[in-house]
Amino acid sequence: MPLVDITYAPDLPHEVLRKLAEMLPHAVSVAVECPEEPYDGDLRPGDVELRFRARGPFDISEMDVVVEVRSKWTESRAENRQERVDDLCGAVEEVTGPAQVGVYLSLPVAAWSQS
Repeated sequence: MPLVDITYAPDLPHEVLRKLAEMLPHAVSVAVECPEEPYDGDLRPGDVELRFRARGPFDISEMDVVVEVRSKWTESRAENRQERVDDLCGAVEEVTGPAQVGVYLSLPVAAWSQS
């Protein structure tokens, strides 16, 4: 289950944020899909958690949008993580247009449980 934090410039149009909220669950699922956790295209509650936060007055960033994805480490994810993050960054850029975008993929050793 990926956790996704999206930090964005306060002047980013609401329509862009709405489009990101629509496309990110699928795009992130594709980016972290692996044999250990296959993605069947049918997202259910808890599969991807998105958290949006406007950049604050004391944040320092040149980026209009930063997407941070955390999903637990697997060997198959780690093998091609740069390709995965590059593809996800491209998908985000399609939605944000000329905005400066950064995508960070973190694969910590982790566990997840939910009710």
